[in-house]
Amino acid sequence: MHLEILVEEPSSEAALHNLIPRIVGAASSFAIYPFQGKSDLLSALPARLRAYARWLPPDWRIAVLIDADSADCLAQKNRLEEMAREAGLQTRSGVAQGEPFQVLNRLAVEELEAWFFGDLEALRSAYPRVSSSLGNRAPYRDCDAIRGGTWEALERELQKVGYHRGGLAKIQAAREISAHMEPARNVSRSFQTFRRGLLDLISTETESPAPGRA
Repeated sequence: MHLEILVEEPSSEAALHNLIPRIVGAASSFAIYPFQGKSDLLSALPARLRAYARWLPPDWRIAVLIDADSADCLAQKNRLEEMAREAGLQTRSGVAQGEPFQVLNRLAVEELEAWFFGDLEALRSAYPRVSSSLGNRAPYRDCDAIRGGTWEALERELQKVGYHRGGLAKIQAAREISAHMEPARNVSRSFQTFRRGLLDLISTETESPAPGRA
């Protein structure tokens, strides 16, 4: 199985390069395509999906990952789903459980950095001076509900203990933290939804779309 993964920025690419093999295993190949922010990805996505629909091999799948940020999650998910449907591609939400599909649309809630808070052991392996009790503090007990922006929270906590004093280098941090992450232990609900979706995505065979289908 081969995965084509579309993400909104290079920090997501850096993290997923480490995480995807640990989720789907070494037997699946993958390529990750970062965009210059969410608006760039969303503007390019309809044409990209139509192009995939014309030639997608039966053992290829597509995953789209964006940050939820502070916008309505359901509205954003529905927008992604509609783009895939208009391109003639089956999504996870559009089929019954166990049936094959070609496109997985997922949101990181509220931002990718919430997933790093979801694996405190990995965070501390990358940055050992971070407190082992960080996850017990009220703002971080639910990593998907951190207020005021998760990348800002990550920057703040790392700077408190002497890291990234000149400002959070998001790509570097994503690469360093994800290098230690274990998908099964992550307590972020949105991460586990993404993980389960990927496993479903690669678990079934489907036929190629008809030539010229758009």
